[in-house]
Amino acid sequence: MVKLRLKRCGRKQRAVYRIVAIDVRSRREGRDLRKVGFYDPIKNQTYLNVPAILYFLEKGAQPTGTVHDISKKAEVFKELRFNQMKFN
Repeated sequence: MVKLRLKRCGRKQRAVYRIVAIDVRSRREGRDLRKVGFYDPIKNQTYLNVPAILYFLEKGAQPTGTVHDISKKAEVFKELRFNQMKFN
């Protein structure tokens, strides 16, 4: 099973996170399938590769709670519903 979750980067006390698609059995810093975004909680900056996120969500990937909240703020799920309605 694939999950969309945060992968910690940066130095001590200055954490930044990559949003990655990764196998559930992998550890937090393990090998990821694909990098799909970036999140900096200190500067409150977010970059999301929306087409890649939508691809993994359509394939059944589950976002973690934090990634779900970040995606919700960026209105990724509205685009997912729009794409599903367009193809039905």
